[in-house]
Amino acid sequence: MPQSIPPRVHDLGGGFTVKRLLPHAQRRSVGPFVFLDHIGPAVLDGAHPLEVRPHPHIGLATVTYLWEGAIMHRDSLGSQQEINPGDVNWMTAGRGIVHSERTPERLLGQAHAMHGLQTWVALPQAHEEVEPSFAHHPRASLPVVELPGATLRVVAGHAFGVRSPVAVLADTLYVSIDLQAGCALPIPAEHVERALYPVEGELDLDGEPLAAGHLAVLEPGTEPLLRARTDARVMLLGGAPVDGHRHLWWNFVSSRRERIEQAKDDWREGRMGQVPGETEFIPLPER
Repeated sequence: MPQSIPPRVHDLGGGFTVKRLLPHAQRRSVGPFVFLDHIGPAVLDGAHPLEVRPHPHIGLATVTYLWEGAIMHRDSLGSQQEINPGDVNWMTAGRGIVHSERTPERLLGQAHAMHGLQTWVALPQAHEEVEPSFAHHPRASLPVVELPGATLRVVAGHAFGVRSPVAVLADTLYVSIDLQAGCALPIPAEHVERALYPVEGELDLDGEPLAAGHLAVLEPGTEPLLRARTDARVMLLGGAPVDGHRHLWWNFVSSRRERIEQAKDDWREGRMGQVPGETEFIPLPER
């Protein structure tokens, strides 16, 4: 049976909540994925846009994958890129980057839907201190596999015989799957660690219901059968296990605790850069 990870609800302010699946006391990572938030589904009213002020990261890559809504990304490299449903913004923090995430100006004052997943991927130890970088991949550039009753979009890494153009530093599995009611899809065993996250609809795995909103971590080497009882959407994620323990504190990920302490000092003292045109920032938490 798969390990079932329940969500924890976090309020990001203005009544906007996310369901956090990773890290969890029962499971700190799946493949290179060390953080997973389910955003929405929600409607942002015109009075409360998304306003995630500039904040830092080290030792990870971030990716937000949307089904509804839009987010404007800005970072300390000077990148400015709106992300829309199906796109991939892949930001490699490496030795350190600062970014903000806000409602695009074209949507300010308007009510609009927001639904997606935000994940962090731990960088391999040999690449934790790489130069920060940012890459955008529009929806049309991602490979799609069409099977009877199923559409599979490979967001990052490789799966089902195709490979995403997103450059990754560790073996990665990240696939958005849409299923029609009655469709059955075997889940290949090609990746060491795998998990399924039911996003919408009712799903069974080897005849047993998948708990809505829970992360189902699959047993290695198995090829379970995923079946949709209704039209459904599910995310398949995983890859190679993280190469050693990772410390997570606030927005920082590192294999070395002292590196986390250095990052705290660097942010507190304003040494991690600035997002051009932005003067606000999120201060270092007290704990």
